[in-house]
Amino acid sequence: MKLILFDIDGTLISAGGAGTRSLNRAFSEVLGIENAFKNFEMAGKTDIQIIKEGLTFLGIKPSMPLVNKLIDSYLENLRMEINNNSKHLKPGVEDFIKFIYYELRYPMGLLTGNVERGARIKLEPFGLNRFFPTGAFGSDHEDRNQLLPIAVERFSKKFNYYIDFHQCIVVGDTPRDVACAKPYGAKVIAVATGPYTVEDLKKTEADIVVENLSQTNEILKILY
Repeated sequence: MKLILFDIDGTLISAGGAGTRSLNRAFSEVLGIENAFKNFEMAGKTDIQIIKEGLTFLGIKPSMPLVNKLIDSYLENLRMEINNNSKHLKPGVEDFIKFIYYELRYPMGLLTGNVERGARIKLEPFGLNRFFPTGAFGSDHEDRNQLLPIAVERFSKKFNYYIDFHQCIVVGDTPRDVACAKPYGAKVIAVATGPYTVEDLKKTEADIVVENLSQTNEILKILY
């Protein structure tokens, strides 16, 4: 059995900028700071990491009470902001997920920097939450490199079956997705549907690099 773990933003979906707008609104509402994340690089980072880095950049001590207050505001705004006309599934995602779910019958989960409530809000409009019963989230640990063991432990308990790291395949669109998986011996499918090109991703240790998830002939090489 394989365990397939997906990143969300840039891999499964584009939220149409909802995440960035919601973070900017949170900083505006809580701190009175406008456009806090203008020109801020977020790809592959966890939500808590992003908020802490944003606060530090602004010269504000990132205490956890403040971080939690900002997360609450962010989530309230995200519920509204996700309802935009620019959000969309990335190419090949729907067919790929259904193939794994119905044909291969491998368990699927999330390995994402989003806090769990934010992850579910982003996936809900696309009807994807039912395919991902659990996983590991930015709310579990602010260091993305600590998330794979959390996901494996949760799935092992859920299925009452030991899952080895070598049985895991992480699907993501940034070098950080690769970096969080390879030290444990997991395989990685890197997709160029986010901010990084195929050439960028080929410089990482990803096992397979594809333009998008419709390239099933390439991807099947590590799914069996």
